[in-house]
Amino acid sequence: MSAPHPPHRQPALVAWVVLGGAAGTAVRVAAEGQLPRPADLPLPTLLVNLVGALVLGALLEGLARRGPDAGRRRIVRLLVGTGFCGGLTTYSTFAVEVDLLLAGHLLAGVGYALLTVLLGLVAAAAGVAAAASWSRSAGARP
Repeated sequence: MSAPHPPHRQPALVAWVVLGGAAGTAVRVAAEGQLPRPADLPLPTLLVNLVGALVLGALLEGLARRGPDAGRRRIVRLLVGTGFCGGLTTYSTFAVEVDLLLAGHLLAGVGYALLTVLLGLVAAAAGVAAAASWSRSAGARP
């Protein structure tokens, strides 16, 4: 009997990532069209990346507290984490925006890059903390 294919070679699992990615990308495009861009600062990209970091931190902590990465938990991780959050966040656009800022406004470019990374870490940590708190409070119920 042969071993099962690794997850990245299983069409059904890849389909979950594609579905989530399409939804995340659609939300990002809609958000970037609605959010203001004051003084050519890339606020929409910053905000979608921070939301993605928060959601991903909460999702992964919540799933890890519920058991191994298998079955429905794996599908949710692939659909929401890899797919949706991967489509929502846009670090390629972030890199281009940093480059453009650096070319014309060195301090703004460096500041934006540092702010994005630091706030992204804070957002992810906040998501982890929120999921841990929800898990503890749910476990305390009779």
